[in-house]
Amino acid sequence: MPVYKMYIDGKWIGADETFETINPTTEKIIAKFPKGKDKHVKMAVGAAEDAYKKWSETPPPTRGRLLQNIADLLRKDKQRLGRLVSTEMGKVLPEALGDVQEAIDVFEYMAGEGRRLFGHTTTSELRNKFSMTIRMPVGIMGLISPWNFPIAIPAWKIAPALVCGNTVVFKPSSDTPLCAYELVKILEKAGVPPGVVNFVTGSASDVGEAIVKHPKIHGLSFTGSKFTGEWIVKNAGLKKVGLELGGKNPIIVMDDADLSLAVDGILWGAFGTAGQRCTAASRVIVHKKVKEKLLAALVQRTKKLRLGNPLLKTTDVGPLINKKAQEKTARYVEIGKKEGAKMLCGGKKAFGRGFFHQPTIFTSVTNDMHIAQEEIFGPILSVLEFDRLDDAIEMANDIEYGLSSSIYTKDVSNGFRAVQKIEAGLTYINSSTIGSEVHLPFGGIKGTGHTREAGITGIDEFSYLKTVYVDYSGKLQKAQID
Repeated sequence: MPVYKMYIDGKWIGADETFETINPTTEKIIAKFPKGKDKHVKMAVGAAEDAYKKWSETPPPTRGRLLQNIADLLRKDKQRLGRLVSTEMGKVLPEALGDVQEAIDVFEYMAGEGRRLFGHTTTSELRNKFSMTIRMPVGIMGLISPWNFPIAIPAWKIAPALVCGNTVVFKPSSDTPLCAYELVKILEKAGVPPGVVNFVTGSASDVGEAIVKHPKIHGLSFTGSKFTGEWIVKNAGLKKVGLELGGKNPIIVMDDADLSLAVDGILWGAFGTAGQRCTAASRVIVHKKVKEKLLAALVQRTKKLRLGNPLLKTTDVGPLINKKAQEKTARYVEIGKKEGAKMLCGGKKAFGRGFFHQPTIFTSVTNDMHIAQEEIFGPILSVLEFDRLDDAIEMANDIEYGLSSSIYTKDVSNGFRAVQKIEAGLTYINSSTIGSEVHLPFGGIKGTGHTREAGITGIDEFSYLKTVYVDYSGKLQKAQID
């Protein structure tokens, strides 16, 4: 059984205790990782602090070239890493390869920020005075990533953090530490200096809490549950905090929609990654005129989805991440039944080994039901009915989250009304709720958080603007004073 190590100050180190990472398809142990403690976080912060001055003073184009090196190495290793994502996380192989491609894309995109890192210039109200803003690094960043995108999401955080000149203490999910380890190995191979990126594995209570509360960590970036995000806000002090906390994302299907296209998008949104995406389409809000026709096609297609080993080409849906997730999904099936929703297909755990659950569809769902309000993070889809677009939008918005949304319609006015009225960070027209591209901002509102990662705003989380005035008048000038 391989036993891996943490990476602190350019050295690979172990700990007194270890934990296991498990293949969710076979339930077999893949590897063991160190149970990091508070002392390891302190070591990592010390290393990041020592490396900060030199790294932050490295010219941004030089930092950008290093990110391009990382992208190139990821591209060369894409197939191996994709198979690892399938093995450790459970995504079907095309999705797992997409996870790695997303990391390649974001390192490549953020490499270009080394030549930008834009501030702006503006006029002064006084003569002979120049005004501008410049970008500055936050300092030491604590990065805490989830398991559902075990290479992509760390890349979304590490790439902009590095190009902005920060140093990093990185804690991955304990469900997918091997994927994170392989990413850090590539960072090391690409030439990231010692102490610039530090990798600490372990539990949320030991490592995560120590990162959140450490007084010398200046900023935090977290992707995970709303509950944990709220805890972080209460305990982080005055750190700069970025949060992406999930969603309960609607697809609205109008009576003029291309139903075949809508079914394709619903299946992909609801059951891709076994529903384990923050952008998963867990609610379909369908016009009553086309509801029965849509449901007939949707159930027929859902029943044909093939569960199994995610490495096989014949598999459509892989396992859930762990037994706890499988049990949570099964619990929500029972909740839906008790609340009076009608189950059309699925509803059961699948196979004797592995954390599989059948894709499940409920209809006769009302918006006050738990299955329509709470993020399940499993392959359960709730179908609701509407008569007027305004009612559909009201249902879409009557939720504590606001991440992604979608509408299927042939009427451009319907599409633009949805864009204007749906409370979400992303709206797709005639496409599913998943599929963000790295050159556009990603994030939500309300209970989803306030972060925008990737795209032109992706560096905002990892930098701050400094305002600069240059007075060349040769005399004391006083703004706002006559």
